[in-house]
Amino acid sequence: MNFIDEAKIHVVGGDGGRGCTSFRREKFVPKGGPDGGDGGNGGAVTLVADKRITSLNDLRYKHVYKAPRGAHGMGSRCHGKGGEDILIRVPVGTVVKDLETEEFLVDLTQAGQEYMAASGGRGGRGNARFATSTNRAPTHAQPGEEGTERELTLELKLLADVGLVGFPNAGKSTLISRISAAKPKVADYPFTTLVPNLGVVQYGDYGGFVVADIPGLVEGAHEGRGLGLRFLRHIERTSIFIHMIDLSPEAFDQGRDPLSDYNTVGAELEKFNPELAKRPQVVALNKIDLPDALVMADELLDLLKEKGVRVFEISAVTGKGIPELVNYVGNEVDKHKMAELEEENADKEYEVER
Repeated sequence: MNFIDEAKIHVVGGDGGRGCTSFRREKFVPKGGPDGGDGGNGGAVTLVADKRITSLNDLRYKHVYKAPRGAHGMGSRCHGKGGEDILIRVPVGTVVKDLETEEFLVDLTQAGQEYMAASGGRGGRGNARFATSTNRAPTHAQPGEEGTERELTLELKLLADVGLVGFPNAGKSTLISRISAAKPKVADYPFTTLVPNLGVVQYGDYGGFVVADIPGLVEGAHEGRGLGLRFLRHIERTSIFIHMIDLSPEAFDQGRDPLSDYNTVGAELEKFNPELAKRPQVVALNKIDLPDALVMADELLDLLKEKGVRVFEISAVTGKGIPELVNYVGNEVDKHKMAELEEENADKEYEVER
């Protein structure tokens, strides 16, 4: 499994080089003064968001990143060369925190966005820098400063507009494979999805959104049961959920019922992050093509409508009801993006007025 969404790294900036103490010694120059050069600055360690990278797998085996130090200054006012910076490329959507204090440092949400994780030390000044009219022969130079050092935690949170949630085997992978080009594993046993899958969904003439298929949730997911705790973070950025409910006989054979599944998943989202429970969602009653599914769908439909939830009856296998679901969700995503854009423009106008 090559999808790694959490990593811990140790970053160290390079030390600055020492300044040089030197005096000019040349023939026919009897009063040559101080000519010690400055030390070079140490290299920095910088994180760069790269859209070509999809996981933190590259950081799985290498945990320490130390930038080279700056070269020392030399005579004849020769300054030391600066240490080269180290660039660590991470996926777009990576959240960086300090490991010891758990302080939030940066959220790399834009391709090309950079964050200096460890700065290099400044190079020391050579004795030529200290020459004055009253001190024409300084005999001291500065040592280089040490680079910064810290432990970091990197967490990847997928940048998706829509999150697919539900119990294992609810048909999430089948749905994402039908509405997008994503090809997740589909099988008739629980937890076939072991990693989140992203798919780009096109609707209408020009519309489109990104959907994330999250591994199935079970009761206790927020405490680590199943795979829920590990991947719930990937739906924190989504603007709307598609909550898929299984209407198949197999679900009843396992002692579950659709309403109980709906309440359980909703409770797990709220326990993991109360903000998720307030987020818009639609319910997709899946496997409507199976025998007796229509009866259960009618009973559940009335209960959910009383809660004010928008419900769609679909079959991820046959495609029934999917176009209506996709168009509705796409329009909701567009409304959310428009609201965010208006809020951003309002903030800019406020800053200009100030």
